[in-house]
Amino acid sequence: MHAFAVFQDSPLIQDIELPDPVPTGTQVLLRVIRSGVCHTDTHLREGSYDLGSRGALKLVDRGVTYPLVMGHEVVGVVEKVGDNVHGTKPGDVRLVYPWIGCGTCRDCLAGRDNVCANGRNLGVTEHGGYAEQILVRDEKYLVDIEGLDLSWAATLACSGLTAFSAVNKVLPLGPDDPVVVIGAGGVGLTAIATLSALGHQAICAVDISERNLELAREVGATTTVQSADQGLSAKIVAAIGGPVAAVIDFVNNSQTAPVAFDSLRKGGRLIQVGLFGGELTVPTALMALKMLTIQGSFVGTPDELNQLVTLAKQNAIPHIPIIDAGLSAESVGESLDKLTHGGVPGRVVLRAAVGAEG
Repeated sequence: MHAFAVFQDSPLIQDIELPDPVPTGTQVLLRVIRSGVCHTDTHLREGSYDLGSRGALKLVDRGVTYPLVMGHEVVGVVEKVGDNVHGTKPGDVRLVYPWIGCGTCRDCLAGRDNVCANGRNLGVTEHGGYAEQILVRDEKYLVDIEGLDLSWAATLACSGLTAFSAVNKVLPLGPDDPVVVIGAGGVGLTAIATLSALGHQAICAVDISERNLELAREVGATTTVQSADQGLSAKIVAAIGGPVAAVIDFVNNSQTAPVAFDSLRKGGRLIQVGLFGGELTVPTALMALKMLTIQGSFVGTPDELNQLVTLAKQNAIPHIPIIDAGLSAESVGESLDKLTHGGVPGRVVLRAAVGAEG
């Protein structure tokens, strides 16, 4: 099969040939028809994460091997199934949950695959969806998306799930308790839309782009703050009328993390999601005196994805803007370049040349 891979220490996406996968046991083989382009893939292409004063975290040290076929937001048509698959059949259109764990540890057995220390994430440590086909270990990682737009549904596997899980970590709150969302790109917009869909009425979007802030207002933000100026924490507090109950930081770099921390009220909660890199120096006395909580959030569980898709089928989650492109080495490379430079208002989803339409 054709696949579009990144090689170590090279930004180029190359068209390669891989053996056609053959599903056995509980495995399911799908033909890829949609594949979202996520900011995480820019780090996989670069080969590292920025840890601030601790240097760089090399992805090869985390079990990532190259050449790698990225792509973890996948919708596919089932082509073949293993002998032990009984609830899925060829022709079914399914969304893939890609954050697959080892399958045997305590977290995996409890349905928390994304917490697994030895995860086999599709598009990260296993070949993913920038390819003609994708092999999934078990049908339990496939979600029925009947009735949903296929391109938008693809984004639910990562940006949608990431946003939903982060929102779950700050709710329940009173509907008028202010929640700040830093970064109104594709994932941040999804979080704003999700908060609004769940009935929250005090949502402040923070972004450097006026276009992104306009989109944020369209999907539910009640207040917006442009982040280019100095004194951003004070601007946020002034715009809302006081320190905030919670901040979800989808940028999470050395500039935004202190802003988020300084914006919190007593008992406030900071959810750190973004992988842009850097570090946060925390005044330890304030942590105790203000009884603050800082919590990391990485994607979500299989159950959370199923909950999210259920909400989507109920039209409870507003659509974010989708930019369609073809599934090719050139399109993967161009899309990653645009994400790297912050030039995507919404989400890019690659569409296979031949496949089911939606």
